[in-house]
Amino acid sequence: MLETQGLQVTFPVRQGLLKKPLALKAVDGVTLSLGLGEALGVVGESGCGKSTLLRAMLGLVPLHSGTVLLDGIPIEEWHGSAKKLCKSRLQAIFQDPAASLDPRQTIQQSLLEPLAVHGQRGHAAHERVTLVLQQVGLRPEALERYPHEFSGGQCQRIAIARALVLQPRYLLCDEAVSALDVSVKAQIINLLLHLHRVTHLSMLFISHDLMVVRHISSRIIVMYLGRVMEEGRTEDIFQHPAHPYTKALLDAILLPDPRRERARKPMLLPGEPPSPIAPPAGCSFHPRCPWGHKELRCREERPLLRPGPSQTNVACHFAEQVISGKPPVYSE
Repeated sequence: MLETQGLQVTFPVRQGLLKKPLALKAVDGVTLSLGLGEALGVVGESGCGKSTLLRAMLGLVPLHSGTVLLDGIPIEEWHGSAKKLCKSRLQAIFQDPAASLDPRQTIQQSLLEPLAVHGQRGHAAHERVTLVLQQVGLRPEALERYPHEFSGGQCQRIAIARALVLQPRYLLCDEAVSALDVSVKAQIINLLLHLHRVTHLSMLFISHDLMVVRHISSRIIVMYLGRVMEEGRTEDIFQHPAHPYTKALLDAILLPDPRRERARKPMLLPGEPPSPIAPPAGCSFHPRCPWGHKELRCREERPLLRPGPSQTNVACHFAEQVISGKPPVYSE
């Protein structure tokens, strides 16, 4: 199992030479778990901390507090050969496939490099590279070519092959299909699903597209301003959202039927997300929430993630009212 416990990532923000740096909380106390063979989706608006969470799990950004555990052991406690083993089990696919590949290396060199780092060379390494290239739907002739000779979808397939060449247990995908055309996106999604089912690969899938996450993930985490707002099984989240932010995200999905789309009344969020440099007290979502923007409790008390009324865990004081659809009744 891959876990995070109370993960917090803070970046200093300087506003001048003589002023004290401010703290930007990109990830604020996130706890999650990714079991072997599970597909977990992470959704939220831009700037909510999804990508920073993934980079923190990979060790690419320093942690302010909390820990990342792989198979029950904190990642910082893996040393020497064990650290190499840890890294081979945990691989990632990023949004821009071209940035994941060295333009000066052939595809064969790019795929052989991680194997060489982990002590695998010779005929067995070349066989492994050829096999993984075929798994992602490319021919062996591609090995002698350079990244600029491929389309965006083909480059993403190569990036997936590079991530899979070490036979990892956990694959972290950061907006892996957002830069692709619709038809190519469908091919890559189906490829990832096939690999997930055949190899029992665990996937953490970050995306803005809720329908893509629904297609891939068995469980979803909804983030807002660095915090987890709701977490649960995919169908429970889609059928009975218990947090106003989750409901607003789902209402933003357009229906394919024009008549139904015109007839429905989606929940629209006013304004923009608050600055993570100066987040609001209490519930971070309350300034935009139809239920909590006037509630004293929401403004002062930060809701904890707790079992909600719809088999999901939710961080909201009024989850029951959100589920029932009752209009907000203010205590002031």
